[in-house]
Amino acid sequence: MKFIYGKQDWSARTRGQENCYLLTNGLGGFSSCSMISSNTRADHALLMACTKAPNHRYLMINRLEETLEWEGTSLHLSSQEYEKKERSEQGYRYLSSFRFEDYPKWTYHAGGAQITKEIAMKQEENTAAVKYTADNQSEHDMVLTVIPYLQFTPKGTQPGPLQEFELEKGRISSNGMTVFFQTNGTFEPFAQEFEEGMYYAQDACDGRMRTGCAYKNHKIIRKVPAKSSVTLEIVYSMAEIRESADEILQEAAAYRKQLVQESGLKHQEAQMLVKSAGQFTARRDSTGGKTILAGFPFFEDWGRDTMTAVAGCCISARQFETAKSIFRSFAAYCRDGLMPNLFPEGSSEPQYNTADAALLYIHAVYLYYQKTEDTAFVKEIWPVMESIVSWYKKGTAHGIRMDSDGLLLAGEGLDQVTWMDVRIGDILPTPRHGKPVEINVYWYNALCIMDVFAGLLHRKDSSYGKMAQTVKISFREKFWNEQKGCLFDVLSEEGAEQEEGLAGRKREQQKLPDAQIRCNQIWAVSMPFQLLTEEQEKQVVDTVFEKLYTPYGLRTLEMEDEQFHGVYGGEQKERDLAYHQGTVWVFPLGAYYLAYLKTRGYSKEAAEKVKGQLEVLESAMREGCIGQLPEIYDGENPDFSRGCFAQAWSVGEILRVYEVLETLEYSV
Repeated sequence: MKFIYGKQDWSARTRGQENCYLLTNGLGGFSSCSMISSNTRADHALLMACTKAPNHRYLMINRLEETLEWEGTSLHLSSQEYEKKERSEQGYRYLSSFRFEDYPKWTYHAGGAQITKEIAMKQEENTAAVKYTADNQSEHDMVLTVIPYLQFTPKGTQPGPLQEFELEKGRISSNGMTVFFQTNGTFEPFAQEFEEGMYYAQDACDGRMRTGCAYKNHKIIRKVPAKSSVTLEIVYSMAEIRESADEILQEAAAYRKQLVQESGLKHQEAQMLVKSAGQFTARRDSTGGKTILAGFPFFEDWGRDTMTAVAGCCISARQFETAKSIFRSFAAYCRDGLMPNLFPEGSSEPQYNTADAALLYIHAVYLYYQKTEDTAFVKEIWPVMESIVSWYKKGTAHGIRMDSDGLLLAGEGLDQVTWMDVRIGDILPTPRHGKPVEINVYWYNALCIMDVFAGLLHRKDSSYGKMAQTVKISFREKFWNEQKGCLFDVLSEEGAEQEEGLAGRKREQQKLPDAQIRCNQIWAVSMPFQLLTEEQEKQVVDTVFEKLYTPYGLRTLEMEDEQFHGVYGGEQKERDLAYHQGTVWVFPLGAYYLAYLKTRGYSKEAAEKVKGQLEVLESAMREGCIGQLPEIYDGENPDFSRGCFAQAWSVGEILRVYEVLETLEYSV
């Protein structure tokens, strides 16, 4: 799948800065900037290196300033915006096309010449390669000049005005770090200059860092004689450089094509999502295994996100060895039945503030087994899964424990342990202490899976099946909201009337959070083991469609609710208040489509309807981060991506839907 953009897409600078590319290196490092070759975020960079995978990140090469000169004319090809508008570069005026398939490619036309630029990253190295091809058909000689902007600072920080850089042939050093570079152009050093005022439009609108700064101390020049074609290659790396830019470009394309081939998926959208999924997997040095980064450019590897994303990003993509490595990484840090939500770094301890990661771990292992029939691995991981259920049954941290009715309680005090986990000081915008609906869905499915695995491994203990049956009876009795034809979101302490037998109508009148219509109920239908009646499942799917569905994701709260926030933006507090109070999230959309197909008997008509609804996601992959799916959209009008521009579980969950659709299509 190839994305092609033309001048109409950057008729104004603001339009051209809406979309960006993303390249990753399997270490946590990345390269990203807008499609008009400007940085619009403090986290945009030609080379964001990762010195300890996956999250010790340092912004090394901020950007490249590019100029083309001939006979007294000098113009920018780059398009960086500055706070002082008169300094802003206008290179987008000469940009004719931007293409992205396996890496970004820009094509410029100016003065009778065509200049193309291509960028790639090398897997498992902090290396970025740039290749220019200048085809000069004019009668005059030209000069292409590239000036790299340097930072050598931790991600999210800016260099100070006194930072010193040492420049030698083939290397740049500062702050105890060194970047090697290699080029076939002419290298010309000059006195160090401090460049300030680069304007970050995408950060400014969210109350983040408005402007940035960097240093420059050398330029790379390539003469382009009249009626000739030449190339300029530049490679920047934190390791000794062994390959040319052209070789790195070829390797990058070959790596992504291999991912598609191994997946076996046929639809072009699915194939692009496979490539995008591969951008989230990374090495974790602290465990020696693999992990999944939750999202770019902001997030690290979180237990909940990883256990959700691994289903699509690895298992649907048939990256089974990567999946096993991830399972082993997390298993090594399972404590008191909990999976880490954040891994330890250095001397710090892991954080275990999640009720769902451990249960989703069991679910992900089950999906892996369904595809591989790898009984040996199930046997290897069995003690970890057994420990999870045991601790959840008797009680563990954060108030997570099984109640007398078999249902799970989770959360206490100011702890937020579901995915709707925002906390602002002492304010919990979405309090869900008690018995959250999706946590109990995962609990039931974990018990059913353990019952299947117990039989597979010839374990005599049959208590998992009995426990699951108890949960099923209690769930149907207590979570069903007869009046609204859907599920209560949480049985909370404030909502104890439900357990005392009072009608759901009273709960609704009191505006208790339990009766709010939220997207969490969709997992009661999409998970493997049936918890509701067929009619109840269909009602849930229909209610979710009516109240929460958009083609780009599910709203986290229905629009009619008085607590609904329609816009996600502004300062951090304002964004947090909206985060789970109506904001559209992409990843639950995967569960919706899986649930819809299930409740329609996986019919041809249902599959065609889902395929038609999925078509709009091609436009979503063209917007924001090209080829990726974002984290969130505004709740009222989801017309522009927000949050992380590339989100692992968004990609993974939609990839699962394409996999099911292809199974139905090719099984006929």
